[in-house]
Amino acid sequence: MDNASLFDVKGKVVLITGGAKGIGRMISDGFVQNGASVYISSRDAKACEQACKELNALGKGKADFIAADFYKEEEITRVANELKRRAGKLDVLINNSGSNWGESYDTYPSTAWDRVLTLNLKRVFQLTQAVTPLLENASCSASPARVINVGSIDGLRVPALETFAYSASKAGLHHLSRVLASHLGKRGITSNTIACGPFESKMMKATLDKFKDVIEGGVPLGRIGSPEDVAGTCIWLSSRAGAWVNGATIALDGGSVVSAKL
Repeated sequence: MDNASLFDVKGKVVLITGGAKGIGRMISDGFVQNGASVYISSRDAKACEQACKELNALGKGKADFIAADFYKEEEITRVANELKRRAGKLDVLINNSGSNWGESYDTYPSTAWDRVLTLNLKRVFQLTQAVTPLLENASCSASPARVINVGSIDGLRVPALETFAYSASKAGLHHLSRVLASHLGKRGITSNTIACGPFESKMMKATLDKFKDVIEGGVPLGRIGSPEDVAGTCIWLSSRAGAWVNGATIALDGGSVVSAKL
């Protein structure tokens, strides 16, 4: 029961949506550096290609990409079919792709809800559904296949920013993940959520540029998240050490959610 075996992900096939940038890229780095075979998928093909070039230079594992625009429903089936052709199985699905929309309450548009809930919630279910046969192919009694959904602490608390659709979508994702844990557990697949706090990402850039000191001041540990924090959590959930975790929502936020304001 040594660390090397408990946290081993070597040779596992991992699909990470939005894996070329931001939090997704942090997760991709962690898996490749620990010997996994990583497929990243996003609509920015050039970013995927560059990320794979850099990831493959790290050695140990390997990286490839399947470019896809998940706003288009038909892309879900295409990604699942392509992954079946290339790998034949899937040990870990990490649903990381996401969208945000900030606008005042009085003008917040219908299009924001359609766009954000489609990508952050509906497509997560549809992609998980589409690759379930591949997850079943990888599962065994000692090591279930894993689904890891990247949520947000804004789905656990009420944020100060006016991101109504985003907060609602992440709260919905957290509960969807629990529902999936119940249904997919019977098929040898776990489903868990990481409710991320602030990390250096494209989505957070504008907010961090303006409010980094304030944000760090609200985190009991006094800093924003690092690549090791999110990659390490995903590796734990994907390894033997996390094989019996199912239906959990893990606040990966340095204690922001539980920090007293008064």
